[in-house]
Amino acid sequence: MTASPHSAPAAVALSTEGLVGTVASVPTSVLRATRFRPRHPPRFILAAGFLAMLALVALGPGLFTRYDPLTGDFSETLKGPSWVHPFGTDRLGRDVLARTLYGTRYSLLIGLAGMAVSAAAGVLLGVLAGLRNRLLDEAVSRLFDVLSSFPGVLLAMLVVTFLGQGMANIAIAVGIAGIPKFGRVVRAQTQLVRDADYVTHAAIYGLGRSRIFLRHVLPNVLVAVPVIATIYIGNTILVVSGLSFLGLGPQPPTPEWGVMLAESRDVLRVAWWPGVFPGLAITLTVIAFSIVGGVLQKRFEGRIA
Repeated sequence: MTASPHSAPAAVALSTEGLVGTVASVPTSVLRATRFRPRHPPRFILAAGFLAMLALVALGPGLFTRYDPLTGDFSETLKGPSWVHPFGTDRLGRDVLARTLYGTRYSLLIGLAGMAVSAAAGVLLGVLAGLRNRLLDEAVSRLFDVLSSFPGVLLAMLVVTFLGQGMANIAIAVGIAGIPKFGRVVRAQTQLVRDADYVTHAAIYGLGRSRIFLRHVLPNVLVAVPVIATIYIGNTILVVSGLSFLGLGPQPPTPEWGVMLAESRDVLRVAWWPGVFPGLAITLTVIAFSIVGGVLQKRFEGRIA
């Protein structure tokens, strides 16, 4: 049989009609969501932008204000927010905006240092526990249980009581309280990686234990650490501010957010601004780190953020 000269166009027309019918059967909302789905959710972009701004402020707070955070003017005591002092002044006439901006450096620095202590100790103990030594695994697991039995703030207070006050001791205290959060995840990840096929194949091919550990086990274990660190640093800043509020952290007149909250207690009835703005800075920072960490965790787990 000879094909009709019009059969090919007809087939194309039929296939086109079928494709149009298939597309038409898809709900409009699904097509719109698929077409305009951003690579990163808006909350992630806003949170990441806020954290980038905080990092810039921490590096150069003097670029954003002309006032000294430690120098006050008693003629300007407890002035409300205005064009001259956007965040008002405190009971010593110091600019609240300047102290909040300079406090970013202290709060982020102590929070990052505490997170670094938690990550370093947690990774070390988690890797040791995740290897095949049952006695060591049991000992480290019980240590994690003991540390987790105390609330983070209470455990940090106990450590500061023994070590003494100071920013370094605060970072160590907060870091010790966060060791189980890193250690348990790293322990589970180490146990998962050590039994993977590629590790078994590397051992069969004659690679030494140290080389297998450094090239195959450790890099795959450390993949989850940045995600945990991003989530935990917000909690670290919150604990640091709480300790400073209780008088166990940096001491006045240090422009640290927790110290500013403590200083505002005596004037809260007559002036709300010395306490509200540093409290708002703490809240927004913790929320921003939580949002970024949550999105990164979903991406790491293979879920759509």
